[in-house]
Amino acid sequence: MPGIQETRILPWSAAQMFDLVADVARYGEFLPWVIATRVRSDSDEAMIADMLVGFSAVREKFTSRVVKQRPERIEVIYVDGPMRDLDNVWQFRDLPKGGCEVSFSVRFTFRNALFEKLAGQYFDRAFRKMVNAFEERAAALYGNSSSSAISAA
Repeated sequence: MPGIQETRILPWSAAQMFDLVADVARYGEFLPWVIATRVRSDSDEAMIADMLVGFSAVREKFTSRVVKQRPERIEVIYVDGPMRDLDNVWQFRDLPKGGCEVSFSVRFTFRNALFEKLAGQYFDRAFRKMVNAFEERAAALYGNSSSSAISAA
């Protein structure tokens, strides 16, 4: 299964970044291609959510189960949608001198192997754009100290 991973050192705390990523209901406000989200159920440990994404005239709905271990980890498990599989993991770790390390990995499999080969070429760019959107959202919510953010990809 193809996958992508990125690790960044950010000036915000692990708890702040966890809260931002766990706030699925607000993804439509800042994530590219996310048209709408609907949280079906939510607790401190787990969430079931739908996400409607769109590219031009194409619209697809994804359903995921989100397992939360605050403030260290969020695991998103694909339940239903147009792909065969799409799982991701966020890990957050506070750093001794302030800020945190955020690691994000995604693994995906398309239902159609030819489409996977074609789309996979663009998936890396889309992935990086999404990670940047989370960082920009953190700057907007928690203050713009992102000049000290470092990519460790």
